[in-house]
Amino acid sequence: MQELHDAPLAPLTTFRLGGPATRLITATTDAEVIAAVREADAAGTPLLVIGGGSNLVIGDKGFDGTALRIATRGFELRGTTLELAAGEVWTDAVARAVEAGLAGIECLSGIPGSAGATPIQNVGAYGQEVSATITEVVAYDRRAGETVNLANEECAFSYRHSRFKAGPERYVVLRVRFELEDAGGLSAPVKYAETARVLGVAAGDRVPLATARDTVLKLRAGKGMVLDPEDHDTWSAGSFFTNPILTDADFAVFRARVRERLGEGVEPPAYPAGEGHTKTSAAWLIDKAGFTKGYGSGPARISTKHTLALTNRGGATTEDLLALAREVVAGVHEAFGITLVNEPVTVGVSL
Repeated sequence: MQELHDAPLAPLTTFRLGGPATRLITATTDAEVIAAVREADAAGTPLLVIGGGSNLVIGDKGFDGTALRIATRGFELRGTTLELAAGEVWTDAVARAVEAGLAGIECLSGIPGSAGATPIQNVGAYGQEVSATITEVVAYDRRAGETVNLANEECAFSYRHSRFKAGPERYVVLRVRFELEDAGGLSAPVKYAETARVLGVAAGDRVPLATARDTVLKLRAGKGMVLDPEDHDTWSAGSFFTNPILTDADFAVFRARVRERLGEGVEPPAYPAGEGHTKTSAAWLIDKAGFTKGYGSGPARISTKHTLALTNRGGATTEDLLALAREVVAGVHEAFGITLVNEPVTVGVSL
C-alpha cells in the first residue's frame, strides 16, 4: 500500500482537473482497501474513493482528507460467470470477455474507468447496461463494518443510478460478478438503433462479438468518447449530463415548448422510460438551446465531436469547467424549462 501526502489528484482524473489531497493511499488488495477505509472512518477523516477517475469533478482546492485509489486486480472466468476486482480497467475486461466468446457487455467497450464504478453508475451505452448482467456486488459496508454480498435486486438499479450512488458514504465496491452468455461467438441482440444502422442489421439481430465491439469503439471514438491523451475532446468525463426522464404530462408541456420555439414540425427525441414516463436527449437539448459542438472561448469548452461532453482544452481549472456547465444548464432551462443534472460526481464543488 502506497501513501503520499499533499498528492495531486488531477492526474488521476480524465478531466485532468482538481487540487491535491491531504493524503493519497493506493490499495492493491481488498484487504488494503478495507484497512484504509476502516482507518479513515475510525479517525473521522473524510474519505474519497477513486477508481479510474473518469466520473469525477474535483474542486480546485482539492480534497481535505484521505483519497483512496483502488488499484486491485482480478479477472476470473468460470464458464459464463465473470468476477472482476474493483480496480480492473473496465474496457480491458470487456475486451477479454469478448475474446472469450461471451456476450452481454460488448457494447460497453471503450468506456473509461474501473470495474468497481460500473454498478455505482449502472453504466450503460448503445443499448446495454451492466445491471442486465450483474448478479452480485461484493462491497465493504462502512456502517456495519463488514464485507457484504449484494444480489442484483438489492442494488436498486435504475437509469444511471443504484443503491451505491444513492448512499455514497456507505459502500465501497470490492468485486463485481456478472453472468454473461455463450451465444456461439455472437453478440447479445442489438438493441440500439444507431448501432443496428451502422452494422446493417435489424434491431434484435446478433452479430459476431468482435464486430459489435469494433463498431462501438468506432462510434465512441467519433464522438471523442475513447480516451486519447493527444485529443482534448477526450479530456472529459464523457457525457456530462444525464438524459432527462419526464412524466408524460411534463413531456407534453416540453413538446409544446419545443414547437413554440423551433416550429410546428419539430419533434423532440422521445424514448419509453417506464409507465407514465418518457426520456429525451440531453445532447439534443443542449444543441437546440444554442450550445453547439466546440462552444466556448476559454480553456473549458463543449467537445468538437459531441455536445454532451464538456472538455478541458488544456490549462483549464475546475471553476472554468463549472462556469461552462452552469451556463449550459441555465440556457437549456430558459429554452425548454428542463433542468439538466450532471452525471459526474462532484467533490468539494457543485453546480
